[in-house]
Amino acid sequence: MPDQPLHARRIDGDDVALSECPPRTCLVLRGRASDARLARAVASATDLALPAAPGDSVAGLLCSLLRLGPDEWWIVSETQGPAELAGSLRSALVGIHAALVDVGDACIVYALRGANARDVLARGCPLDLHPRVFTPGRCTRTLLARAPVLVHLRAAEPSFELYVARSYRDYAWTWLVTAAKSFFLPRGPTAGC
Repeated sequence: MPDQPLHARRIDGDDVALSECPPRTCLVLRGRASDARLARAVASATDLALPAAPGDSVAGLLCSLLRLGPDEWWIVSETQGPAELAGSLRSALVGIHAALVDVGDACIVYALRGANARDVLARGCPLDLHPRVFTPGRCTRTLLARAPVLVHLRAAEPSFELYVARSYRDYAWTWLVTAAKSFFLPRGPTAGC
């Protein structure tokens, strides 16, 4: 398959759809969850409260906050640029023991949607993806085949977002397309059948 421009790849089926998302702002925030000043600073810059527990996320108009560990959050935005969002966060975090790093250029985001999206992921992901366990808003790091990914279930449809290191872009895409092929239904009669 020839190299396609970023966020140009897309496949659609009746029960599963896969697309490469346009670039977005992705910031990693590290700090003490018990620090009330940190929570207030993030809320003042994002209009969101920090998610309570690892694996939780919250979404707002400006961005989403994904809690990945006891002291780590990802701040992602489709509407605010990295300089703008990081600038407002850094201003709010002055004097607070915290670190903020822009990782947006280091990752690709794939959207996997549809009734069979969980089944596609389950072919190469060790997570329990059952709807009672992996509910909307859940996020975690895991492996997809041999690629490390961050999985975020944005909506119950299901609608997953997979954050993949840029170096795994083609590997992860090819794996997802191959895993999804059996779920694509023909759209009309095929000649010669």
